[in-house]
Amino acid sequence: QVQLVESGGGLVQAGGSLRLSCTASGLTVSNFVMGWFRQAPGKEREFVGAIRWSGFSTYYTNYADSMKGRFTTSTDNAKDSVYLQMNSVNPEDTAVYFCAAKTGRSSVREDEYEYWGQGTQVTVSS
Repeated sequence: QVQLVESGGGLVQAGGSLRLSCTASGLTVSNFVMGWFRQAPGKEREFVGAIRWSGFSTYYTNYADSMKGRFTTSTDNAKDSVYLQMNSVNPEDTAVYFCAAKTGRSSVREDEYEYWGQGTQVTVSS
């Protein structure tokens, strides 16, 4: 049974940083595209970023335009964990953040992801 469990959410001031974690069980993260999505109140869920291990210690990452340069995703294959480092956060980053996994190629489409975590709340105060 696959489980993705996010942690690390909380309250942070604007301009601050936060690191989210996603620990997987029942799957090996190096064999999957691991994506991050978020959903703000009253809005649709949106793509944040994704990472895919390409072998030989090489990773492919992609990010939504609004997150480039501020958010970074990484993995620890030995721990089957994925991380989202969020820097220079602003109140518009307030949302529930989800970890997701899919096979095959990286994608920004949430309907292509097969497995989802329950999400962790991030609140950015101004």
